[in-house]
Amino acid sequence: MASLGVNIDHIAQVRQARRTVEPDPVTHALLAELGGADGITVHLREDRRHIQDRDVELLRATVRSRLNLEMAATAEMEAIALRLRPDMVTLVPERRQEVTTEGGLDVAGQIDPLRALVGHLQDNGIGVSLFVDPDGAQLQACAASGARWVELHTGAYAEAGWEQQPLELARLIEATTHARQLGLRVNAGHGLTYRNVEPVAAIEGMEELNIGHTIVARALAVGLETAVRQMKALIQNPRRDPLFGSQHP
Repeated sequence: MASLGVNIDHIAQVRQARRTVEPDPVTHALLAELGGADGITVHLREDRRHIQDRDVELLRATVRSRLNLEMAATAEMEAIALRLRPDMVTLVPERRQEVTTEGGLDVAGQIDPLRALVGHLQDNGIGVSLFVDPDGAQLQACAASGARWVELHTGAYAEAGWEQQPLELARLIEATTHARQLGLRVNAGHGLTYRNVEPVAAIEGMEELNIGHTIVARALAVGLETAVRQMKALIQNPRRDPLFGSQHP
């Protein structure tokens, strides 16, 4: 049964649109936990476009589930992670002009520096996950890096039309099996919604789904606590129909 990590970046994005103090992502992290979130995920970007340093510091002091810090593989972010000691770091690619993370990390193309970073973080008691596309070569590189987790990028599945979606789901299933054979633990995320999450949650060996935008969007109508509770119900009791996906509203 997959657990649920709630990404609260979009709460901070609303705040930063007016450069004010509300809504506060720290307060909303508590609401997400009350709704049943198994973890809180935030992406501290180089340009600080949404999550700010004070947010991560306060979240580290207040989150009672698990704090997952998404970050680029840079010296600045490594220093922040070593100081704050989140429960997990997820290394992601980062470009200033992107609206959101657009693809997986090229682990195979930078294996030596990533191996050093992964080792340093894990030696200091911080779990490390690598955000990658469901690609065999990248998974092999993840295992070679020494990381213990991968997070599969589900964007292609989430954006596929109904004819293509079963093929993208099959790629995720194959990648999950391959990763586990390599000794890696498997999470997934990006673009998952209330309508498409169930087939991914039903993949054998899937441990955690990190979901943000769709939960925050629904929270505008029903509140964050309820929105989290509804998503958690879907991933804990998923229907296994890869052809048509979920029919829940």
